Amino acid sequence: MILHDIATARAGDKGNASQIAVIARDPAHYDLICEKLTAELVAKVFAGIAVGPVTRHEAPGLSALVFILENALGGGVAVSLASDPHGKSLSSLMLGIRLDHVAF
Repeated sequence: MILHDIATARAGDKGNASQIAVIARDPAHYDLICEKLTAELVAKVFAGIAVGPVTRHEAPGLSALVFILENALGGGVAVSLASDPHGKSLSSLMLGIRLDHVAF
């Protein structure tokens, strides 16, 4: 199962940091997402992109997690030569994460 099966995501930027919100499609899946989608897993998946730390913030009232990926945008919008300096496409990469051994 991939994260996209049970969640949606939205990405934005603050300087050189990417913020990615992961929102459970059904609030019943929020605990499962919290259990499986750790900051360590996200850091591993984004290792070639985010060279700084990855932090996770929980927003249970919204059935969402917010990840901050430091040093992920090539210096930020004003200086980056990347084709996606805002990091909007990073939400698609996040939703492709496999949540192995998950049973409903």
